Parts: sequence; structure tokens; C-alpha cells
Amino acid sequence: MLIRRAEVEGGTADVRIRGEQVTEVGDLRPERDETVLDARGGALLPGLHDHHVHLLSLAAAAASLRCGPPEVTDLDGLARVLRGTTGPVRGIGYHESVAGILDRDALDRLVPGRPVRIQHRGGALWTLNTAALTQAGLLERYPDGRLWRADADLRGLSDPPDLAAVGRRLAALGITGVTDATPDLTDDAVGLLTGAGLPQRLHLLGVPAGTRLPPGVTAGPYKILRPDHEPPDWDALHDEIGRIHGEGRPVAVHAVTRESLVVTLAVLERTGSLPGDRIEHAAVVGEDLIPLLAKVNPVVVTQPGFVAERGAQYRRDIPEGEHRDLYRYASLLGAGLRVVASSDAPFASEDPWRTIAAAAHRDLAPAERVPPERVLAGYLAPPADPGGPPRRVAPGMPADLCLLHVPLREALSILDADVVATTIAGGEIL
Repeated sequence: MLIRRAEVEGGTADVRIRGEQVTEVGDLRPERDETVLDARGGALLPGLHDHHVHLLSLAAAAASLRCGPPEVTDLDGLARVLRGTTGPVRGIGYHESVAGILDRDALDRLVPGRPVRIQHRGGALWTLNTAALTQAGLLERYPDGRLWRADADLRGLSDPPDLAAVGRRLAALGITGVTDATPDLTDDAVGLLTGAGLPQRLHLLGVPAGTRLPPGVTAGPYKILRPDHEPPDWDALHDEIGRIHGEGRPVAVHAVTRESLVVTLAVLERTGSLPGDRIEHAAVVGEDLIPLLAKVNPVVVTQPGFVAERGAQYRRDIPEGEHRDLYRYASLLGAGLRVVASSDAPFASEDPWRTIAAAAHRDLAPAERVPPERVLAGYLAPPADPGGPPRRVAPGMPADLCLLHVPLREALSILDADVVATTIAGGEIL
């Protein structure tokens, strides 16, 4: 394939692809039997990489009912959604601002006869009614219907998710690679992810040491997720990080509360950090904690999309003086930390252009805004080196590319997925 008249790093160039690699960049002429794609001055970028996503949940979300803001805001609205369909119900996105804290009895009053399970928008909690608990054989284990971090107990209740549709959707956004941050991936889950024909390159955090992966699928730092609804356990986290580091592997630690971040950093300071250690989310970072964060120096994988999508609720529930602590970005960069944006889809939008816009134009604590080109650079960083130098369109690079309709400067002013013209992965147009 020959891509002609593309904007490449500010200039105009032609780019040749042979097999799965870029082989030439310059002033080139078409060769016999070569597909020619005219970029017409549009920017040609390396394919975007989302550094924190949950693919199986994202696929399942497409077949689920939205049960929380902004679509559902009160009990009557929730009742209409749950009663407006037939068969078992899988709901997502619930927040207690809708109808308080759900339990088995509350769901039985809303839908008594059909299996109903609803996931809190944070992802950690499922609530099931009696019919769903009975179907899953979980009634005695969870009599109140509230299952914390118990996704493994619910596997097999739904049809296999349509990962091919997820791959097409991500490709339409210019994404050619993803880091799946789901913890404790079983062999079956790994088989689903790697056998679904996803066109994106996969980097997995949740695979144990020794897991055999197909060619092209890589393992990253080991994902550690401690329960958010319990006090952090310093000893348990210390032992787990020490064990993983002892295997020579960095860790990716989930931290969405002040307490979990404090304990994580204290443990990493004691054990010593490894290159590649990551903090996932760092959702609440007090200013007094930034020096310790900089001292430990992990990569911070943040989600500015939450600030845009949940801004109204944050304003209502969180004191104004703490708004800047939410999903910090600019202040962490200023402290010398490596920070990259990601989606955490399906818990926020998978659209990278919306994420970049959220970081560049946030209204909640605007001092944390980051220029769009800096956010985009994170999406161009290698999966194994988030926060590192962006990948470049150059001979020898994998032919994973995102061609835009417009020059880069214009795309960064628009920040809309409509700027994506063509996505290429492994040398193939998706």
C-alpha cells in the first residue's frame, strides 16, 4: 500500500507499507499492483493505544441496559427501564443518586419474576434480585443480593460477548491497540480475548506469570485490585507486591480512594519500585501526597473522561476545595511524573477524542487542564512504555496507523472522532 500526500510530523510525505511494516517515508511513486490511498493532506499518525480498558465488559455493555445518570435519574425512571424489556436483565451504570442503595429486596419490588442484575457504575458491585441469585446458585452465599468484586461468580450467565463489534468500534475511533486492565484473567477469559479476531494489538495486565499467549499478544505489569469497600490492608498489599517484584515483574495497582493511594505508595516506598510500575486511576490525589508520588515515581494512568461525564455529580457531592484532587493531570506532569490518559471503558466513553477534549477543556478545576497534543502523545506511547516517547511514522515501525481527514492542528481543535478517515492495523485497512 502507498499512502500519498499525508501530513507526517508537520511535513508532507508519502508512506509505503509492505506486509505489516512501514518500509519507506518520502517522495515516492506507486509501484505495480500497489493500493494507493490519497491522504489529501490529512495527518497520518501511529494508531492510537488505549492504556486502560476492559474489553469483555465493554462488549457486554453493548447488550446491557443503562440504569444510571444521565439516562436514568430517579426510581420511576429505573422502574420503566427494567420493566420495559422481557427476559433476564443486565443493567449497568447504576448510581445511588437514582434510588438509594440497592439490594435484593429493592430489585424484587421492581421486577419480581425475572432475573435482574445491576452493576454499580464503579464496576465493583453487582446487585441481584432473588430470581437472578437462584439462577446463579448464589442465594445462600449472598442473601442481600450484593456481590462485591465477585464477577467470577457471575460468569456463564450471559452469552459470550461480541468482541468483534468492539474491535470495529475501536477501529472507527483510530485505535489499533489496547491494554486490557481486567484483573485475574482466567485461561477461558484469555482465550476469549485472544481468539475473537480482534484487529487491535493486545497488552494484558491481568495474566498470571507463565500464561502462554499467542504471538503478538503481550503481558504487562501485573494488575493488583484490592477491594474498594474495605480498609486497605498494608500487609497483604506489601506481600503481593513483594512477590510480583520478586518475579521481576512490575505492578499496576488500582487506586481510586485517598486511602488506597496512600497505602500503595507507602508499600512501594518500602519495597522499592520497578521501572514500569503503574498506578491505575489515582482518582483522588491530595496536594500533600504529590511529593511522595513523585518520589516513588510510578506511571499514572488516569481517566479525565470521568471529570467530564460525572462533573455534575462531583460538584454536588464533593467540596469545591477538593475538585482539583480528582483525576489530577497537569499538576502531576508538573511534578515530573509520567502520566497518560485512558478511557477505563465501559465505565467511561471509549472515544479517545472525547477523552482528549475532557483533559484539555475540563471545567472542574481548570488548573488541571493539559494541552491536547500532550494528551494525544500519551495515546501514541508504546503499550509497554506509557508516558514514554510517542511512536513515530518511520521505516521499520508496525503498519498500525490512523489517517485523519484533516491536518493534526485542525484535528486537535475539533477533537471529534469524525476526524478519523482510515484505520490500518498490521498493514490491513480496517
